Amino acid sequence: MKLFCFLTLFFTLTLQAQIQINGIVTDSNNKPLPFATITTSENNNTITDVDGKFIFKISTSANSLTVSYVGFQKKTIALIKNKTFYAVSLIQQTDDLKEVIVSNENPALTIIRKVIASKWQNDPQKKLNNFEYKTYNKLIVTANPDSIDGRIDSSASYKDLDKKTINVDSSDYKFKEIVSKQHLFQTEKVSQYQFTNKKLKETVLGTKMAGFKQPIYEVLAFNLQSISIYDPKYELFETKYENPISNSATSTYIYKLLDTVSIKGRDAYMIYFKNKLKRRSSGLEGVLYIDKENFAVAKAVMRIKGVLDISGIHEFEYIPKEKIWFQSNTTFKIVKGKNDDDIRILGGTIQFDGDVEENFEPRKKVASDFTYLISESNSFDIRVNTKNPVKDPSLYIEIKDDAAKKPESFWEAYRKENLDLKSQKTYQLLDSISVSNRIEKRLGIGRKIINGFYPIGPIDLDLKKIISYNNYEGFRLGLGGITNDRLSKNFRIEGYTAYGTKDGAFKYSLGAGVLLDKYTNTWFNGYYTDDVREIASTVFAVDKRVFKIYDPRPINISTFYEYTGWRGNIQSKIIPKTEAVLEFSRNYIEPKFDYLFNYNGKLYSSYVMTTAMLSIVWAPFSDFMQTPTGRNESEKRFPRFTFQYTQSLPNVFDNDFTFSKIDFKAEYEKKYLNRQKTSLLFQAGLAMGDVPITHLYNTSPNNLTKETVIQRITFSGRNAFETMFFNEFFSSQYLMFQIKHGFDRITILKKVRPSLVIVSRMAWGNMENPEQHVGPSYKTLERGFYESGLELNKIYKGFGLAGFYRYGPNQLLKFEDNIAVKISYVLDLGL
Repeated sequence: MKLFCFLTLFFTLTLQAQIQINGIVTDSNNKPLPFATITTSENNNTITDVDGKFIFKISTSANSLTVSYVGFQKKTIALIKNKTFYAVSLIQQTDDLKEVIVSNENPALTIIRKVIASKWQNDPQKKLNNFEYKTYNKLIVTANPDSIDGRIDSSASYKDLDKKTINVDSSDYKFKEIVSKQHLFQTEKVSQYQFTNKKLKETVLGTKMAGFKQPIYEVLAFNLQSISIYDPKYELFETKYENPISNSATSTYIYKLLDTVSIKGRDAYMIYFKNKLKRRSSGLEGVLYIDKENFAVAKAVMRIKGVLDISGIHEFEYIPKEKIWFQSNTTFKIVKGKNDDDIRILGGTIQFDGDVEENFEPRKKVASDFTYLISESNSFDIRVNTKNPVKDPSLYIEIKDDAAKKPESFWEAYRKENLDLKSQKTYQLLDSISVSNRIEKRLGIGRKIINGFYPIGPIDLDLKKIISYNNYEGFRLGLGGITNDRLSKNFRIEGYTAYGTKDGAFKYSLGAGVLLDKYTNTWFNGYYTDDVREIASTVFAVDKRVFKIYDPRPINISTFYEYTGWRGNIQSKIIPKTEAVLEFSRNYIEPKFDYLFNYNGKLYSSYVMTTAMLSIVWAPFSDFMQTPTGRNESEKRFPRFTFQYTQSLPNVFDNDFTFSKIDFKAEYEKKYLNRQKTSLLFQAGLAMGDVPITHLYNTSPNNLTKETVIQRITFSGRNAFETMFFNEFFSSQYLMFQIKHGFDRITILKKVRPSLVIVSRMAWGNMENPEQHVGPSYKTLERGFYESGLELNKIYKGFGLAGFYRYGPNQLLKFEDNIAVKISYVLDLGL
């Protein structure tokens, strides 16, 4: 039986007549009881939602309902003809939720241990070699108009019995009018799931999103809840929790055997679980229905009640031939929780009250408090052991080119029931509102701003090029951009120009690109550039562009080299789980500081470099999404690896030196269930041959050469050595390792919630042929460089403080010279 349904008409699914009843289950204080079990006299059952409400289709022959809830006495009520709403109040039992010891062990715990031991034969992704099925999903954001005050008038001013004048806001009335006619948001999706070689792939056959001609692909890839109930970590709304049937779950949860019920004609235990830790946020709780015979999950209800009240329901069909329960329906729902911040859900804002001081007067409830999101998926056409080939199995999700162009006949074939009038109007009204208010255009602008661009007609203005500062150029004022799809989807032109107020020089770049294959994002590009770059800096060509309103580290850099020349490259994602750039370049290099390179007895103040370079990033554990516009990384996972090889080309376009460079980076990040996070970074570089200092390694220093700690206070960099002075060390080969551990945010005041991060960095290096570098004085890293520190980020409005200490063989004589105090700034641009 499908749960959390909101149907408005009676209909017949079988030859036996059915009626729909609804109601609410509460305790003696009129508080709703979520997950209460409702069982008919014919042994059909459902449970209440997070608001204690239920909607149930029963046969006309049913004559009673039995309502049960953990910690409360069961209650049986008689069904009355023509009565469709039942309010049921349960009386609480005196016993508390504790592990009941029977034969030295809680019986629920014994059952759960058997479930854990039997997972390998009950999990379809473990037992079956391959399977496939289709799913129809409908997601809506809406509100129940009956919950909103109906007295509200747009211009009402009336007197109550005490003769007091009351002015009534019209916003709730307007909101009620809207949700009476339509939903706030609605989308439908039909997908085919295929499992083979231990990988599950989703292919979106059709998608329909109210208000959008082209769907928001990120929404389609958004995981509201775990697909498999057997995953070690269960996910609700992009937050992972310990699964109550994971191998270590018995140390995290308490369990209680509630009852035995019939699920699809098979007897099942009904087990309640709850996190052992008694926190303000109780963590994951819910009910598991366990098949008595094979100890498989026959139904599951997962719930989190905190900032948001979230529930995830999993229903299964039993396949006798395979002796396995296969997931048939899922339901996901979000309603209001308790929080003092506004929460954005798919573009809509819902206000919540938080856990605040006792004397705090809560704000007046508004209509948006009754907003909720519900997503329902129905699986069908389930086939096991099909051995059908899966195209591009490395993709997590693929969206067909014509998915957003399906005719109405397509949807009529896949919908379980026809759209009601309210859903039909949602498409009509939101489509017209979207056009009139240019919602799609405004959303597109917002997404581009997050990536550092602002669209102006056929050109996306590059916001990063407008203004910046460093110690060599002074203020760098510029203008840059790239053409967008309004000009062409297969061709692009990009460029920029900039002027330094301190060096008095113009810089520029002009380039163009041709799309070779849109599915693999394969482009051929060519550029001509005259610009400056920090000496000895490590740049990976495949690193993603990070837009920062304020990029602090370059402010203090004073040593640059000018490079003038051309480069041509091919960038592609044709290899699964990778992105690669193959580039050829020829540049004239001129150091903008006192430096000469000694090569075979000849001193070079400038030189020509002609090189070939291959850069590739490999993310073997990330999920990738194939859309009609290209391939994207839909979920970033770790570890991930970046490799880059650069080779000079002797006797090609007047190249002066012969050398090779190998650069490598490995990143790892682990998020914990208690909202802590550990990050590891390993980076290495090896330069072989005759390489000028401009193209060696400086290991990212970020400390000013000033006398006192106060004078050296500046902004912290990203993965930079905060106590290492600029131009203090250079290497032709190096290793660098960094470890960070971030703790959950600490609430000091209502608006002051800093996060503490512990950081430790170390580097080792060596300089081959130091006699070749004439001019600058520097040290080398044979003995290693070490620093550790604390960051207190987001103290107020993104600003924080950090302190670092330098120790080890390269520690300085004065204690204060080993200390660096930095200001941190973290800006969250997520929607």
